Amino acid sequence: MSSDGISRRSALLGLLTISGCGFAPIYGESNALRENIAYRADDSVAGFELRGRLEERLGVAASPRYVLSVIQRSTRRTAAITEDGDITRFNLIGTADWVLSDYATGAEIETGQVQTFTGYSATGATSATQAAEDDAARRLSVALADLIVTRLLLLSPELAA
Repeated sequence: MSSDGISRRSALLGLLTISGCGFAPIYGESNALRENIAYRADDSVAGFELRGRLEERLGVAASPRYVLSVIQRSTRRTAAITEDGDITRFNLIGTADWVLSDYATGAEIETGQVQTFTGYSATGATSATQAAEDDAARRLSVALADLIVTRLLLLSPELAA
């Protein structure tokens, strides 16, 4: 027998073992949160981007069981300065406070806070720097949404029970 046959057999046995233990992937379609959440975020570009990413990752609910409310904040900090005192790089630091509630009763199920950052370069042209800042703000909202989704997916097995 070749070693390829043994490794293939081991892999198949491993998959059968996992499937028999009740293992279910948290990113699967049968997730307790998928298409069961209504989203509330700031009425801003950042809130729009965040809500869009949450909908992309967790789906849009026709009849929601939960409400996810998110308040997002960001601050800009200087990250690099030349010897002449010119700023060449900024960091956007973002924080999102979130609350998952029961849609019908309003009872809080879970709360949390996530934080991350993204950066952008300041160039000589004002319009290019503004475009870079806008893109960084969009990336920050997406990253915050992804962190929230990760926390919610870890919570979802408890909600299914």
